[in-house]
Amino acid sequence: MTAQFPLSLLDLCAVGPSETIAQSFAGSVALAQLAERLGYRRIWYAEHHSIPSIASAATSVLISHVAAHTKTIVLGSGGIMLPNHSPLTIAEQFGTLAELYPGRIDLGLGRAPGGDAATFYALRRTPDAAERFPKDVLELRGLLSDESPIAGVRAIPGHGTHVPLYILGSSLFGAQLAARLGLPYAFASHFAPQALEEAIYVYRRDFQPSSAVQQPYVMAGVNVLAADSDAEAQRLLDTTRRSIIRNLAGRGASSGFQLDDETLAQSPHAAFVRQMLTYAAVGDAQTVQTYLQRFRDRIEADELITVHHTPDIATRLRSVEILAQAAGLSPSVH
Repeated sequence: MTAQFPLSLLDLCAVGPSETIAQSFAGSVALAQLAERLGYRRIWYAEHHSIPSIASAATSVLISHVAAHTKTIVLGSGGIMLPNHSPLTIAEQFGTLAELYPGRIDLGLGRAPGGDAATFYALRRTPDAAERFPKDVLELRGLLSDESPIAGVRAIPGHGTHVPLYILGSSLFGAQLAARLGLPYAFASHFAPQALEEAIYVYRRDFQPSSAVQQPYVMAGVNVLAADSDAEAQRLLDTTRRSIIRNLAGRGASSGFQLDDETLAQSPHAAFVRQMLTYAAVGDAQTVQTYLQRFRDRIEADELITVHHTPDIATRLRSVEILAQAAGLSPSVH
């Protein structure tokens, strides 16, 4: 059996309760090597800040590290929060990656801060940073092209690399921008599911072909927790759900901050996590494959970005392996 649609991964470089950040990075390398062997199309890494359980803040550095330990799989950002950076800086970073690893680098772009209000300040973002996002995307695209949009300035490296751009979003704004610029669109339905169908409809309706992309291309995020049995997958999901709630509740708190499970279950964070996991394939190989096929058919996605929330690296690797086998992935896609 061969996969009927491309499957990719979003690796948040999760740091489990008993794991170190160094172990998380080693796990991300192992995950990428496994995904490469199994035939996943790409792996993206997300820019998040000041979250103890996520270690992918320095996204371009992480991509370079993983790329050095793999051979063929495409790696990229899902995404870089462009308002946190100047377009020139990102053009140079991803231009460097493109020169080091030709044909293997993607650049997905979002406009959120990737953190809370305190992080917003620490990043030195200005209040109008998000409003500049469309102009910054155009400037970045120009800096990666053959003709710089800024007289006397060239991204070195970056100029002429034409690193593929993707617009990420969880609302109609990103869908409209991706359509207007003729870029692929990735919807963050793995944590913000509310506007999924409407955003995809708007993107396809308003899409304008560009030199980069002639037809609309839709990617959708979906949570996956695959295990050897439905019961084991559900147990892992319950553990993961509690861990996410605890991390959200303790964000910004002093070291040693703890809340009991009953208090956490009644917190606003619990409701948020339930909504975040609206689209989740949880179960054994057949259960997960059936869910993803129905999810993909419902929105007619061109590609699914799967997010494997598990309590530790070993169960994450197993989830990725089970899904690949169930979907009939083949390394020949590379």
